[in-house]
Amino acid sequence: MCGILLAIGDVFRSDFAAALARLKSRGPDASEVLAHSAALLGHARLAVIDVAGGRQPMTADHGRLAMVYNGEIYNFAVLRRELEAAGHAFATRSDSEVLLTGYVHWGEAVLEKLDGMFAFAIHNARDGSVFLARDRLGVKPLFWGEHASGFVAASTLAPFFALTSFPKKLDPQGLRDYLAFQTPLAPHTLVRDIHALPPGACLRWKTGEGGAVRQWWMIPDATGKAPAREALVEETDLLLAHAVKDQLVADVPLGAFLSGGIDSSLVVHYMAKAGARPLKTFSVRFAEAGFDESPHARAVAERYGTEHHVFDAPELDAATLAAALADLDQPLADPAYIPTWALSRLTRQHVTVALSGDGGDELFGGYRRFLDGADRYPDSVGKRLLSSLLRHGLAPASLRRRALAGAELLLYRRVELGDYPGSRKDLRRFLAPEVARASRPEHTLELWRKLASRHGNYDRGALLRADLWTYLSENCLAKTDRASMAHGLEVRVPLLANALQDRMLRLPANVHFDSGGGKALLRALARRHLPETVWNRDKHGFSVPLRVNFAGPWLEWGDAQVTAAKMRAPWLDAAAIAALWQEARQGRGNVRLMYTFAVLLAWLETHPLEG
Repeated sequence: MCGILLAIGDVFRSDFAAALARLKSRGPDASEVLAHSAALLGHARLAVIDVAGGRQPMTADHGRLAMVYNGEIYNFAVLRRELEAAGHAFATRSDSEVLLTGYVHWGEAVLEKLDGMFAFAIHNARDGSVFLARDRLGVKPLFWGEHASGFVAASTLAPFFALTSFPKKLDPQGLRDYLAFQTPLAPHTLVRDIHALPPGACLRWKTGEGGAVRQWWMIPDATGKAPAREALVEETDLLLAHAVKDQLVADVPLGAFLSGGIDSSLVVHYMAKAGARPLKTFSVRFAEAGFDESPHARAVAERYGTEHHVFDAPELDAATLAAALADLDQPLADPAYIPTWALSRLTRQHVTVALSGDGGDELFGGYRRFLDGADRYPDSVGKRLLSSLLRHGLAPASLRRRALAGAELLLYRRVELGDYPGSRKDLRRFLAPEVARASRPEHTLELWRKLASRHGNYDRGALLRADLWTYLSENCLAKTDRASMAHGLEVRVPLLANALQDRMLRLPANVHFDSGGGKALLRALARRHLPETVWNRDKHGFSVPLRVNFAGPWLEWGDAQVTAAKMRAPWLDAAAIAALWQEARQGRGNVRLMYTFAVLLAWLETHPLEG
């Protein structure tokens, strides 16, 4: 796992070393730079496979191609044998060389053969082109920007802020998405000239011609009928066992995050079954009963005899909060990032690689919102009448939610702020008028709406698929990636292995739901393999008690962020944020929205943007 950087253009050369240094935590083992024709390629390496070899940047085809790559290709041994049979020879045991040789042999079609998590950039010295690609579901991040006849691509936004010539101007649409979803959604970022490569996408760029993004992988629709439930449970059991075993390949110490929930506990089960020894597990202990799952994690650890390590969440004070947020390349307002960051710090003291249960809820239907469908919110004469009155200004805007039905009410429930004038979710309440217009609030749900409608009529299957390229990729996976790589820890997500994606996404969504709710297949496996304390209880989220923290250990920190709002973000309505904070500091009001603004303001202290 690594940090990658590529820059084309003389304007970026003097700052390149400083920009690469911003990726040091992602690759603490080595830092190397290659001048390749007009391009500079930089690589910060976390050595996991072929520690002695596999150094990057890596070249191929007599020096024509140079690559920097971040990730793990789990089927690299299979691909290597196929390439060797085609006449290619290898100098290392690394998956990096397999990837680059595969690109030489198959071209862009190599993407369809890769099973893993990856983001990479390849420069062609002959024609001056650059090829970028990101894995199917965006487990690994990749950003790019074009400016002043030059081009930059990097693992995170952090290197861009070290490039003095690269403009740092606010992207109002990235801000809109952040305030709606607590994270910017690809292709937007908080910076106007920097773009996130979407999950499952690639880009070919060339000087003087620019570049075009295309989807190399699309989320599939369900096809055909599902087999009988017991047969499907057996099949899923085998797929999970193979996925976990495949992801145990490493030349460094390896462990697992263990929350005590079904997903991470099943990962530990399959690790033990595959013979992982010593098996080290890591979890967080909260003082508040509604947040603490540590007893359930302990039960799993005891069943499999793991070497179990626990981090005490009461240590998440203001100093820890500030340190964790300082490691974000752009704001991410999922409170679970903070304990994940602290857990990663603890975990890295013992192992270099950890497996996690990320993706289980999204791929196997684990969220309560998947139980919702447009048909649960029927339209009515009263709603249509109220909608008409609102359009003509004859009813108070605060009633806007009551006029919504079907998909529109479903979408309203999905966002924190959006295009709902006069309501409590009105984005315009918190923005300066000119920024509110530029953010185009009417497009708040454009991507989510496009995905949900592409795969059905806002039914369960459509809702599940829409989450994959929004909530999963840009929130859940981004959270784990930033939190873990801040400490040089590689985290793998076996529940999102290609074979599981291919099988689960081809099934009708209803196979994941029964009288007990969602995630029926994983619950069936949990009953088979895990202690009852894990599966016979209500689902817990992994987060922190914001109300308690805002009124206690984070109080002074919150005061400082709100006080600085006018100076750091003149394009926000400081008075509206101050009013929100007055409630939050007393443990009342919309504390999640207040956290969203506080994280943004803290980030802007070290990443100032022009309006």
